Amino acid sequence: MADHVSPWMTEELSILRDQARRFLEREFVPHRERWDKAGIVDRDAWRKAGAAGLLCASIPEAYGGGGGTRAHDLVIAEEIGRAGLGGGFGAGSGVHSNIVAHYLLAYGTEAQKLRWLPGMATGDRVGAVAMTEPNTGSDLKSVRTAARRDGDVYVLNGQKTFITNGQNADLIVVVAKTDPAAGARGVSLLVVETASAAGFRRGRNLEKIGMHAQDTSELFFDDVRVPAENLLGETEGQGFVQLMVQLAWERLSCAHGAVVAMERAVELTAAYVKERKAFGAPLISFQNTQFKLAEAKTQAVVARTFVDDLTVKLLAGTLDPTTAAMAKWWTTDTQCRVIDECLQLFGGYGYMTEYPIARMYADARVQKIYAGTNEIMKMLIARAL
Repeated sequence: MADHVSPWMTEELSILRDQARRFLEREFVPHRERWDKAGIVDRDAWRKAGAAGLLCASIPEAYGGGGGTRAHDLVIAEEIGRAGLGGGFGAGSGVHSNIVAHYLLAYGTEAQKLRWLPGMATGDRVGAVAMTEPNTGSDLKSVRTAARRDGDVYVLNGQKTFITNGQNADLIVVVAKTDPAAGARGVSLLVVETASAAGFRRGRNLEKIGMHAQDTSELFFDDVRVPAENLLGETEGQGFVQLMVQLAWERLSCAHGAVVAMERAVELTAAYVKERKAFGAPLISFQNTQFKLAEAKTQAVVARTFVDDLTVKLLAGTLDPTTAAMAKWWTTDTQCRVIDECLQLFGGYGYMTEYPIARMYADARVQKIYAGTNEIMKMLIARAL
């Protein structure tokens, strides 16, 4: 909320927040509708974001990044959400900067980091991670995409779907089986450089309920020869563990996005019901409106308090995967409920896409699906009981 200051915020982060807000309002917001219709964010926008320091903010300066912490990433992501850009550039930049870049930072060799990260920081290279397959969602150990070692290359075959940044991506971290008989221990991560990957094909840019400006694609790998030096982690079979270590952060990122969406929904709706009249009186004067907004704001404040606490733990290195799973499922479920209740107060206008609340409603639904479905989150929590 506008009057809330998170305990992890600093003066430096506040300055970054203001700079990001001004940049997004000036450079990106005017293009949002066009990007929605095109189903993709311009490549030039990625370069502008890189020049403004909005990409790879928590990657060390030695690799072209901003040299900040995960808090810098969160501040940027929150401002993207507040600007109404979460359903396009927000999702894509989150995967690019907060997931792919950190896979490379955590598991890449020095040569790999120097080769790939600087271009990601400038926006000249766009990153994606290819996990999901047509018949495999959250069960990553069951992927069928296979990488067979052949001398100094891996021969990669398989299909991926629902891949964020699929159309724009230059670097794709592909989850593949290097030992199909080994289950989770046979999973490895390979980096595919699309410009030089013969046999790699992009499928269609998928049409979705929401997040219309985000390119989300099918990807095909037909005997793609990937240099063995593009393996992350130097030895095969580490992919599943690598993914699990990074997923706690990804799930907290989802929770942050949910909180920002709730806060924005309450603010937009409160402003609307003060202006809109029914039966000769402002909507805010009716008890039902007051009660619904009171419930929505309370849920947003509770979510913010919870997520702020977990962010402090994350920055201290003490956030555990189980609690991150709790945050992911509860905040995203709550996000969908809050936005639904807020949309109802707009009446018919809430169903019109020219109103932000309608776009927020459509964009919110996938939050309960990606980064591991909320049902999977509950299974993870139950295992710790």
